[in-house]
Amino acid sequence: MNFLEISRLAFVTAFYLYCLSFIFYVIAVTGKTWKNRDPKQHERKWGRISFATSSLGLLAHLIYCGTRWAYSGHIPVSNMYEFMTFLSMMIMIAFTVVFLIYRKILLGMFALPVAILVMAYAAVFPQEVQPLIPSLRSIWLYIHVTLAATGESFFAVGFAAGLMYLLRTVDFGSHDKSARRQKRWVEFTLFSIIIVVGFIVSVYSFRAAGYEAVFTQNTTNIDSQVEEDSTIGKEVYNLPPIVAPHNSTIESVQPFLGMDHALFEAPSWMKGVNAGRKFNTVLWSILSGIVIYALLRLILRRPLGQLLAPTLRGIDPDDLDEISYRAIAIGFPIFTLGALVFAMIWAQQAWGRFWGWDPKEVWALITWLYYSAYLHLRLSRGFQGKKASWLAVLGFLVVMFTLVGVNLIIAGLHSYAGTD
Repeated sequence: MNFLEISRLAFVTAFYLYCLSFIFYVIAVTGKTWKNRDPKQHERKWGRISFATSSLGLLAHLIYCGTRWAYSGHIPVSNMYEFMTFLSMMIMIAFTVVFLIYRKILLGMFALPVAILVMAYAAVFPQEVQPLIPSLRSIWLYIHVTLAATGESFFAVGFAAGLMYLLRTVDFGSHDKSARRQKRWVEFTLFSIIIVVGFIVSVYSFRAAGYEAVFTQNTTNIDSQVEEDSTIGKEVYNLPPIVAPHNSTIESVQPFLGMDHALFEAPSWMKGVNAGRKFNTVLWSILSGIVIYALLRLILRRPLGQLLAPTLRGIDPDDLDEISYRAIAIGFPIFTLGALVFAMIWAQQAWGRFWGWDPKEVWALITWLYYSAYLHLRLSRGFQGKKASWLAVLGFLVVMFTLVGVNLIIAGLHSYAGTD
């Protein structure tokens, strides 16, 4: 067994241990109300089991990282699969650090699903080890990417604690206008997470079914008006085509629900490489998320927020507010160094400029400005409680759009990070 096989086995082991740990955290939190149980003793017992299981998962995750690094000769962050897997590992490290400080078992019930979702999202992408492209062959790859992921991992813990605070403090039984608005926004946040689940479910489902549709796309060199400069390329879809690539024809398609053609063609401004396929993936993620959310509502017969809220009754909301703030305060300077300062130094060496308005650079700056505003409002304007928690929740949605949305929707110099 070589290092690559060990890394694959360690990846799967870590994923299942995280899932098992999440189940244990749920038992620790919800099972303490069982009859004939000492709630505190039950919570302590299952809390120790949960943390031990998640720590074993983190150990397996570290083995994955080390063995893949040994096999490839470079830190495994060079494509979307590697980076998102590394990010999920850093989320678990950040969770472990915060947990050891505050000892709040309930945090695992919300932080573990974030790491699991990021890890499942990573597994959607091609997992082959690829040689580094020239612009990535630099010591700055280790510094820039690892620090940026570390900062984002603490933002993820801040998000989990902020969402917990909102679920703890929003009055789901009230019908006044303010409460209804807050309930809708909490539900929208949970729905946004379900969309990511929808993406993962749809990709895995059609991949297991072996679905494929092939389009022949005619592209023209926009710098030339000569018709001979037109080239013909192929785009392979692994999801049924809702939208076809711009200026394309179907070469082959497997019918799905009687549909053997795309519903419409991508607009003319979507001419980038794989632009139509990426747009199609976004549409499928949203549709799948809507179906999963609707099924959950139909089965549970109440909003997801209202279902989760009772699990937090025994926790002090001020503790959650403090955890969210401290996690973001730790992550911000790390993110500043990794995603901005060292990123600009590397950009100067790789591309001859510190700043180039590349989409990923722009959204990294937006993320930094957002969390700068969060800390400013928190420290100088007294933003605490619900206001700060809403900022923490929305901030991580910005982070996820920077990591996921930009790769799926916008083409740029950072597109080597992965495709769908």
